[in-house]
Amino acid sequence: LLLSTSQILSNEEKRANFDRYGDAGESQGYSQHQHRQFHHFHEGFYFDESFFHFPFNSERRDTSDEKYLLHFSHYINEIVPDSFKKPYLIKITSDWCFSCIHIEPVWKEVAQELEALGVGIGVVHAGYERRLAHHLGAHSTPSLLGLINGKITFFHNAVIRENLRQFVENLLPGNLVEKVRSNKNYIRFLSNWKKENKPHVLLFDHMPVVPLLYKLTAFAYRDYLSFGYVYVGLRGTEELSSQYNINVYTPTMMIFKEHIDRPADVVQARDMKKQLIDDFLSQNKFLMVARLTNQRLFQELCPVKKSHRQRKHCVILLTGEGDKFAEAYEAFLTFAVANTKDTLKFVHIYNDRQPEFADALLMDEEKYRGKSAVVILERRNNAGKIAYKTLEEAWQGSKEDNFILLDLLDQLRTDPGLLSSETVLADLNDELAPMFLIRWLYSMLDYISDCWDSLFHSNWREMMPLLSLLFSALFILFGTVIVQAFSDSSDTRDSPPSEKEETTAKTEKNDASFSKESNSRIPKKGFVEVTELTDINYNSNLVRLRPGHMNVVLILSNSTKTILLQKFALEVYTFTGSSSLHFSFLSLDKHREWLEYLLEFAQDAAPIPNQYDKHFLERDYTGYVLALNGHKKYFCLFKPHRSGDEGGTLGSCEDYDSSLHTEARGKSSCSPGSRFIKNKLHKLSFWMERLLEGSLQRFYIPSWPALD
Repeated sequence: LLLSTSQILSNEEKRANFDRYGDAGESQGYSQHQHRQFHHFHEGFYFDESFFHFPFNSERRDTSDEKYLLHFSHYINEIVPDSFKKPYLIKITSDWCFSCIHIEPVWKEVAQELEALGVGIGVVHAGYERRLAHHLGAHSTPSLLGLINGKITFFHNAVIRENLRQFVENLLPGNLVEKVRSNKNYIRFLSNWKKENKPHVLLFDHMPVVPLLYKLTAFAYRDYLSFGYVYVGLRGTEELSSQYNINVYTPTMMIFKEHIDRPADVVQARDMKKQLIDDFLSQNKFLMVARLTNQRLFQELCPVKKSHRQRKHCVILLTGEGDKFAEAYEAFLTFAVANTKDTLKFVHIYNDRQPEFADALLMDEEKYRGKSAVVILERRNNAGKIAYKTLEEAWQGSKEDNFILLDLLDQLRTDPGLLSSETVLADLNDELAPMFLIRWLYSMLDYISDCWDSLFHSNWREMMPLLSLLFSALFILFGTVIVQAFSDSSDTRDSPPSEKEETTAKTEKNDASFSKESNSRIPKKGFVEVTELTDINYNSNLVRLRPGHMNVVLILSNSTKTILLQKFALEVYTFTGSSSLHFSFLSLDKHREWLEYLLEFAQDAAPIPNQYDKHFLERDYTGYVLALNGHKKYFCLFKPHRSGDEGGTLGSCEDYDSSLHTEARGKSSCSPGSRFIKNKLHKLSFWMERLLEGSLQRFYIPSWPALD
């Protein structure tokens, strides 16, 4: 026995078999067969897995989906923003789902194929990510959906390869690629570079239908490039193909910039891969002398310097529109093509479309009026500060102007101090932004399309709230008509009272209701008592607060304390007559962790907007107001009013009523910063009205955290 034990311990294979099966190897065949046929299930039940042919055991579960698994925070912070660059195909699955296993082979094939083309792939496990599945609107498994531009669309057809490819293709906008069919059409397409301020891309291919890879590429680069497609087998395109010496059997991609008679760059390959196309297009995203039409383009073309070795300068032609300025522009374009470098970007701008930008650089000098001017600048920070130098004479495009500009650029290599002037630029106007009416019309069309799709494809669980609201409205309308009909018939039988009696009764009734309603609101003091919420009074002011009482807490910082307290006192003064309300303030500088813990329970599952905050630890919570119910452990949340949401709401800087005093009175400021801070509490009084009505959303928490 000792010898057998020593042999087992000395042999690693026998020792492993003994640990796993309780046998050193003599009955290994039976042990392995027994282990293969029967598996533990909840440490008490066994089942023969080979009978079902179903991978219930997690060790045998297919791991091909693991790299696509999505979590709620990852979806919100990364997938949704990325859906504005590429569409996503997402599968919702779960354990014990026979239909999920049935579609798995098709899903694997399509996921690999579409991912290679540039489509994002995601998998949501409904058992572990219930919050995300609910947010997506998936109430059953398996479910397939598409995500593009932050919008969700469900797949409702049979799960086969062709249907899934067509579904992804239908997610894309229909006007991404223009089909070029003739010589006339080709000239019109390429001539739009000036109006659109974009290079134009032409793909020559022998496929009659635009390839999905090309559509996906056009969607990803739609903000930078315009795309056209030439089917070389179509009659009428022979002249176009021969003009550029196109091999009709090999896909060819050309980029045209300011000169439409010759391409700026060409790539040709039998097998156009996504990586090849991305490398080609990323190097040709801008015109040779692009026009600055918005702030985003200015920041991309003229980035802020990161170090002395990474200095990048912008040479800007400030000019006008029309034939009068055409000669100066053409000379500047020729100079830019001859002197383009990695550290230099040549751009131009129209003075009449960006007047603030032009006035800041030219100082409204008489010698530049009605003429073109050239400015060399370097951005110093993201706040708009720049260093620049303006050519002393107006730009006419002469040889002398070219020599002067070239000499300045040569001096700039060795002497960065040549840019001696400094100023702060305002953000550029977005010249190509659609009008408000057009944006509103597009939003309405999207909303109607969503409602129409939901009406025919949503399940009953999703439709019940809408149907309930519809029937409730019909019931109220029908009931109102019936009551009105009976009241009219009874009024004709009753003699109406005299006008004098009716007026007296109505006046007494109104006076009584007004006095009853307003007595509970009349402030009992001439000031608002606001105390600071600290660890000393935390238990008495919140944790052990009497039932029915609430503490309204203002979040502020040391720099905004005085201004926010004054505005807070003005907004809540009319509610100080209620004995169940207490007013406090909390220092964000001291208790940020406590506040962020509470706000985790108030996360909104509404659709996510196009922009997201990447600096989580730098979020500004000043101006937030929380109504805390200590007894029932819930709170209501007021978020600051944004200054840009409503024009003219900033108001003017005026003194507050002398009867209102707070514990921290300070001097009011008339600066724009103080008006912005005061505007954070705009409409707080309306929020207080809803708080007393009980119509605000409540966020419950398991227990109040400690206030360290």
